[in-house]
Amino acid sequence: MKRCYFLLILVCWLGSDLCAQKQDEKPNVVFIIADDLNGYKTRDEYPIIQTPFLDSFKNQAINFVNSTCSTPVCVPSRASFLSGIAPEKSGAYHNGSDPWRASDILREVTTLPEHFKANGYTTWGKGKIFHAKMEGDRANVMFDNQYWGGGFGPFGDDAHQECNSPFKSVQPWTNPDSEFPDVVNADDAIAFLEEDHEDPFFLFYGLWRPHTPYTAPKRFFDLYQQENMPIPEGYLKGDLSDVPMMGRLLVDSLNMTRCNETGEIDTTTWKKFLWGYAATTSFADWNMGRVVDALDKSAYADNTIVIVCSDNGYHMGEKLRWQKGTMWDFSAHTPLMIRMPDKSKAISTRTVSLLDLYPTLVEYCSLSEPSHELDGKSMVPLLMNPDANWDRPSFTTYGVNYSSVRGERYHYIRYPNGKQELYDLEYDPFEFENLLFEKTDQYDEIIAELSKQIPEMWRTQLPGRWEDIQNEK
Repeated sequence: MKRCYFLLILVCWLGSDLCAQKQDEKPNVVFIIADDLNGYKTRDEYPIIQTPFLDSFKNQAINFVNSTCSTPVCVPSRASFLSGIAPEKSGAYHNGSDPWRASDILREVTTLPEHFKANGYTTWGKGKIFHAKMEGDRANVMFDNQYWGGGFGPFGDDAHQECNSPFKSVQPWTNPDSEFPDVVNADDAIAFLEEDHEDPFFLFYGLWRPHTPYTAPKRFFDLYQQENMPIPEGYLKGDLSDVPMMGRLLVDSLNMTRCNETGEIDTTTWKKFLWGYAATTSFADWNMGRVVDALDKSAYADNTIVIVCSDNGYHMGEKLRWQKGTMWDFSAHTPLMIRMPDKSKAISTRTVSLLDLYPTLVEYCSLSEPSHELDGKSMVPLLMNPDANWDRPSFTTYGVNYSSVRGERYHYIRYPNGKQELYDLEYDPFEFENLLFEKTDQYDEIIAELSKQIPEMWRTQLPGRWEDIQNEK
């Protein structure tokens, strides 16, 4: 009897050891994406916002301070990095379409979570992932859980809405935290990380905040005083005087703060929105931190790569713009931090793109090559050495022939009618001075080099609406 008991113990011990070995074969992935999170904290541009998790995570990760999105709004940006297909090839440039159904290319490609599942990974997703409908049961099949979770709410009541718009709500929330999808989904992610997993896993947690409405638990609003919110350093009155008309047409000139009889910019309302954005950013930070803390307490902490990013940038008054959807750096730049298992801290100034994440994970996790060609470039050399050579400026577009090319120093913009902007980010990080306003040949060499990233072929825009862009003129 004792011999049988000993053999049973030995088998169990060997089985658990084999399970651990199988887990160690390939790294796990935790992919966390916030919605409309700008670079205020990852680039230290608005220090009043309190983000203890992001501050701590910066000391454990590679911070890509010059990263960009492929297109500066939610749906097409996600379609791009989750497919590995650039917008100019899929036709997905703007919100308002269902790219996964409308684009013949995106209907056929293997998405990032699909590819992980095909390579033996357990795939788990919750929250805002695609933010667009997919054909049939495709989205459910690619995840091993019921992936959908939540929406933009809760919305503020009538008394807390500006311009009679639920999405322009600014309201400290006193009801239970569980009314926010981000909280529920974080709880579910934590529960997943506390489970035993024999196979490696790919976990995707998509937050809805800090996207509007600006509602969050009251304790996050209490971190700030509305009347003391500073006007962003990147705001400059008259900033559009040297911007071509097609660039100005992308700007609402702070219309979110003009809901009054005079039509003048209302600083009180502006500060209210700043207060709301700060609170929802701190709220998102708290939720992200809870998930990563659960990972760090789990058995998987030493074999997991963690990605924290946003889907696009966000103006809060810079270039006279509120929200996103422009060609400037505040809209194109997305926070991107990648924590390696050894938790080494680094800053990389290389001009990477969210489009590079798919090929990076394929190489890092030793996955098979997907059946379609990926438009991004693997960042694995930068994960090994954040200062490694990188000869590729990043590219952002917001429609056919809308081109934004970001080098480490210069940012070049070209519109469909040929009008241009050029900014020297080393001396002008807020892009106040368009160097091409009074055209000289002084920058021709720089323009020629950056223009190499502009595609020669452009796919027609998919059916849908333009974000809030006026008709091309």
